Amino acid sequence: MRNLIGTAIVAACTFASSFTSSGQSPAPGNRSPANAEQFDQLFQQVKNWGRWGAEDQLGTVNLITEAKRKQALKLARTGLTVSLAHNPLLDKADDNAQPFEHTMNAGFQTDTYRVSYHGYSHSHLDALCHILYKNQTCNGYAREVVNTAKGCTKLGIDNLKHGLITRGVLLDIPRLKGVPYLEPGTAIYQEDIEAWEKMSGVKVSSGDAILLRTGRWARRAALGPWPVGRSAAGFHASIAPWLKARGVAIVGSDAASEVTPTMVEGVSLPVHTLLITAMGINILDNQDLERLAETAAKLKRWEFRYVEAGI
Repeated sequence: MRNLIGTAIVAACTFASSFTSSGQSPAPGNRSPANAEQFDQLFQQVKNWGRWGAEDQLGTVNLITEAKRKQALKLARTGLTVSLAHNPLLDKADDNAQPFEHTMNAGFQTDTYRVSYHGYSHSHLDALCHILYKNQTCNGYAREVVNTAKGCTKLGIDNLKHGLITRGVLLDIPRLKGVPYLEPGTAIYQEDIEAWEKMSGVKVSSGDAILLRTGRWARRAALGPWPVGRSAAGFHASIAPWLKARGVAIVGSDAASEVTPTMVEGVSLPVHTLLITAMGINILDNQDLERLAETAAKLKRWEFRYVEAGI
């Protein structure tokens, strides 16, 4: 079993309201969690362990109901498709320590690939066994039960082998703030998302896949690569209760979804840990949201049918 997979995800844009104003978020102030103790309290507050049964393997994918899929199927009205997968990065760079390797074999014209998905380069989907907290995975499984040299015995990405269909919602925070991209280290809070909802006319609801655009790839194109793992725009960990309250099923971003530095002293990857381990939300990392953002702006539509390919 595997605990990750590269993605070639397609989104078809559909109706949403047009923008009418520019949103501003207030000064961040002192946000909780700011340290390991506060983080643990938040982890216990938002965790979904046992919510869908002691043997559950799907986490918040359970929120993508038949009714939600039917809603998503009705959203595609234009016939346009937009891939969310970034083209493989073949050259070593500050944000690409392990380039994608491709060899075309001579004669029969066959391909050989070598890729290490995790990191800040290649589009991929994190499985629910990917992140542990206090030696436990999502739903409270012990490390020694789940993690083996051959892969995950539970919570592997193979649980999504049939693919997903739901409503996707683009959160274009640079557009909200009137800039081409966010600067690395910019934190995104609940009020930013709610300002975007007001601006776009699209409200996040149960079973949605939300895609956070920070403009990471636009900034890279303009200024070149930088160490995204040490400095990136993204969600602050305080977003977790809001995501749970709204019933978000999937979270994705053009980087790793969380602000770096994280602003949570003593905790590595707090957003990943809260979403994957506590709440059971699969995370899409390093998606290319530039064409999606351009298409959405052209059509003035920020909700769409989201299709995640099976394996």
